[in-house]
Amino acid sequence: MWLLILLLLAVVFIIIATTKLNLHPFLALLIAAFGYGILCGKMSLEQIVESVNAGFGGIIGDIGIVILAGAVIGTFLEKSGGAYKLAESTLKLVGNKNVPLAMGIIGYIVSIPVFCDSAFVILCPLAKALSRKVKISFAASAIALSLGLYATHTMVPPTPGPVAAAGLLEADLGLVILWGALVSIVALGAGWLFAIKFAARIYISPDAESPEQDMQELIAEAPSTLRSVVPIFLPIILIVARSIGDFPSHPFGQGDVAAFISFAGQPVVALLVGVFFALLLPKKITTEMLSASGWVGQAVVAAATIIIITGCGGAFGKVLQNSGIADVVKGYLGESARFSIWLPFIIAAALKTAQGSSTVAIITTAGIVVPLLGTLGLESPTARALAVVAIGAGSMVVSHANDSYFWVVTGLSKMSVKQGYKLQTLGTLIEGCAAAVTLWIISLVVL
Repeated sequence: MWLLILLLLAVVFIIIATTKLNLHPFLALLIAAFGYGILCGKMSLEQIVESVNAGFGGIIGDIGIVILAGAVIGTFLEKSGGAYKLAESTLKLVGNKNVPLAMGIIGYIVSIPVFCDSAFVILCPLAKALSRKVKISFAASAIALSLGLYATHTMVPPTPGPVAAAGLLEADLGLVILWGALVSIVALGAGWLFAIKFAARIYISPDAESPEQDMQELIAEAPSTLRSVVPIFLPIILIVARSIGDFPSHPFGQGDVAAFISFAGQPVVALLVGVFFALLLPKKITTEMLSASGWVGQAVVAAATIIIITGCGGAFGKVLQNSGIADVVKGYLGESARFSIWLPFIIAAALKTAQGSSTVAIITTAGIVVPLLGTLGLESPTARALAVVAIGAGSMVVSHANDSYFWVVTGLSKMSVKQGYKLQTLGTLIEGCAAAVTLWIISLVVL
């Protein structure tokens, strides 16, 4: 019982440290790891240090380059105007009258490599211009975009959060992409319905501040739609192909073709292939773009924080694992593991709501869940992938005043705080719960 109480105290400490004391998450996670290890009484001081080092180094070795490469792809897509080009093409596909659907879809695609905060800033002027053009409330377009971005930001690699969770839970990244894409499409649909049925009733004027001329110039300079899509989807296709090739039936055989697919589909290799094609997005690549102060340098700085937090999450998880907490939890849950796929979701949702950051919620939850996978009956490759997606779904619930994304969406959309709670907070609750129910139904069928 003491281990469970201590775990609860560690989680409460992480929440208070990151919200009230304003500590960086990496400090909060490290302090929690050492504090839990010392107070649990199950490990020597030397074993605690070994656990922290092994957890930190192991996870960074697995996913560090993957997160870094994903950040580079996202930065080049953003800076080159490729995101605008994708938005323009999506609008042509769904029609000018379906602006919320178009913004939801483009948010869904762009947020796979681009952080949702940055992507909303990039695409918000376009959403305003289109809302004004078809004379609809900007609230519908803004919320459709926001929830579309959130769907893949939390559940589909190579977004850093899901990549980190997959590394911590040792889940197959291809399976995470497959299940994450399926569940996130349902979440996207729920978010879109919320936008057109509820958000559209609240009128927010798409003011005349949007620089349509500047956007058109940027789109004119942007790479083609095909070139913009390749850095996003080619790595995903390679990773998924490798996962399919590893099926017991060996669909690609066991010869040179299978060996090549297995190599190219390694997450590190696949993402580096994506980086190569991302470097081709600007009209002219310069050494300045590749410098420490250029586009690559900006991507490295953005990725470094996520990588460090992920490493500390791995350290915390390793200490929990070595403390023997899984046996304690198993004694309370019994063999039925009745919480199953809901427990990762609930823990992530509680952490997200309490401290605001989806990425911190994902990484912290993954560290907590790792030693419990066997107890919950989530040890198979498919179960581990579903657990990662469940954690991502929980990290959507809910975006409110302690979440920076809440202020990005409400500020750029000219929403009042009250409107933000009605639209952004309620929308993320509905989207996250829709994803959780979908996951539960899937788990009943495949587990």
